[in-house]
Amino acid sequence: MTAYQAGDYIKVEFKDQSDPIGEWMWVRVESCDEKNRIVFGVLDNEPISDLRSHVGLGSRLAVSFDKIREHRKAWEFSQQ
Repeated sequence: MTAYQAGDYIKVEFKDQSDPIGEWMWVRVESCDEKNRIVFGVLDNEPISDLRSHVGLGSRLAVSFDKIREHRKAWEFSQQ
């Protein structure tokens, strides 16, 4: 079983040249490559920073495990 499964959500840190803090956004996992430590998924947030010129809601992404800051199953959002 992989660490991140299709349908899971990961919170990813996105760095922006104009903002040293960056922005954290949710990505819905489509697949995971454990060997290369990469998660493939779809951005589930609309960026609020200058990142809008690079990514947007629905963008397909490949994310390194090193950029993942949080991991949740989809059902965890409905319990809050």
